[in-house]
Amino acid sequence: MRYLWLTLGFLCVGLGFVGIVVPGLPATGFFVAAAWCFSRSSEKFLFWLLNLPLVGPLLQDYRAGLGMPLKAKWFASISLSLAVSVSSLFAIRLLWGKIGCIALGLIGLWYIWTRVPLREKVLAKQESRVE
Repeated sequence: MRYLWLTLGFLCVGLGFVGIVVPGLPATGFFVAAAWCFSRSSEKFLFWLLNLPLVGPLLQDYRAGLGMPLKAKWFASISLSLAVSVSSLFAIRLLWGKIGCIALGLIGLWYIWTRVPLREKVLAKQESRVE
């Protein structure tokens, strides 16, 4: 099983890096999945992933329960909206496909704005507990 988790982890890392470049592909989700796979297979690769300059800080914040910064939420929302709009207007021909794509996009937006904590609020709450 260890080798399966390791393979899935590297596959997710690869898809995450592709997602950084390709609009509409959720890079962060793949990196979170990779961290989970590495946590089940290799502390060495988990450490490597958590210390990558581009994604390491975001993963560390996620694992610590800090959520996403407001800027990242806006970027994710705009990217998702653009990808859904282009897909439903130009790539998908069936009406049900268009409706499904838009519905999934709306679910994604709902999740980002209601279920993922805002980093600034979490940090403010933690600071108020300290005082």
